[in-house]
Amino acid sequence: MLKKTIALLCAAMLLLALLSGCGAGKAEEQQLVLYTWESMFPQEVLDGFTERTGVKVIYSNFDYDETMLEKLSAAKGGDYDVVIADDYIIEQAVLSGLVSELDKSAVSNFGNINPLYQGQFYDPDDKYTVPYGAGIPLIVYDPTATDVEIKGYEDLWNPALADSVAITANYRVINGITLLSMGKSMNEEDLDVIAQAGEKLLALAPNIRLIQDDNTQDALLNGEAAAAFLYTSQVTQVMAENPALKVVYPEEGLGFGIMAGFVPVNAPNKDAAFAFLNYILEPEVSKACMEYIGYYNTTGAADDIVDPMLVVPSSVSSGEIIQNVSEAANDAYNRNWTEFRAACGQ
Repeated sequence: MLKKTIALLCAAMLLLALLSGCGAGKAEEQQLVLYTWESMFPQEVLDGFTERTGVKVIYSNFDYDETMLEKLSAAKGGDYDVVIADDYIIEQAVLSGLVSELDKSAVSNFGNINPLYQGQFYDPDDKYTVPYGAGIPLIVYDPTATDVEIKGYEDLWNPALADSVAITANYRVINGITLLSMGKSMNEEDLDVIAQAGEKLLALAPNIRLIQDDNTQDALLNGEAAAAFLYTSQVTQVMAENPALKVVYPEEGLGFGIMAGFVPVNAPNKDAAFAFLNYILEPEVSKACMEYIGYYNTTGAADDIVDPMLVVPSSVSSGEIIQNVSEAANDAYNRNWTEFRAACGQ
């Protein structure tokens, strides 16, 4: 009798162990590992996905895009279910065979994306990625501090703005907007054209009051500058503090960068990954995300409900992303920048 009891007890324990094992496996299947920078999603958005699907979101962070690519490569496109990163690094991930094609039947909200942010160099056929916010440097100016009505980059060269323009310090971006003012590409490879852009940049030097990346918007707020070319977060901050300032969407076209989400080729839970990408394309979800991170809204279906400061006007239909160029072209851009800064005394 004792042997029978022990046998039954052992059998029960074995069954319990098996059930526990199955439960652990099931729990593992109900996880989605999201890999991106810190503070890229409001917690209520992640909780909302879990409430709707039963899939728990495990939030994993990287510091630099290059760190992400290194880890994703080491994992052979596994370990992570959804990655959100910058455009240029996504191109490298795609070329390395680390990215799955989107299951468009599972991402039924794909049509909600603003066409302005589709068909870009890193995903020209929109096969792999879902945009998640855009960074768009823009001109902001104080109409009470200048009589110049600024409509585009070209207006920054107006002599009436002498010693009153503040700009950010990215050499490719400043070369890029100079090229746009000339009707050229921000990614120009022709060395003669780049040299012409350098000459034009030198002509801008008398108007430059300040060149810096951090807190450039303060020059507008304290009256040091009448106009400024600012990063997205700086535009948002300066307009919050002084709504009387004017934001300019340059008539020559936008220069911007895109963050986008993709599913690694060996993602452990692809079904959940596609469901998550579909989820963040819902208008209310997109609104919550963009207003949390302060980037421009890339989900066109949310334009009517998101903070208007984060929506590019419908009249804007063209834009360009800075890409890698040849070493010779990059050297020429650097030379332009060095000579320009010297002419500005900065």
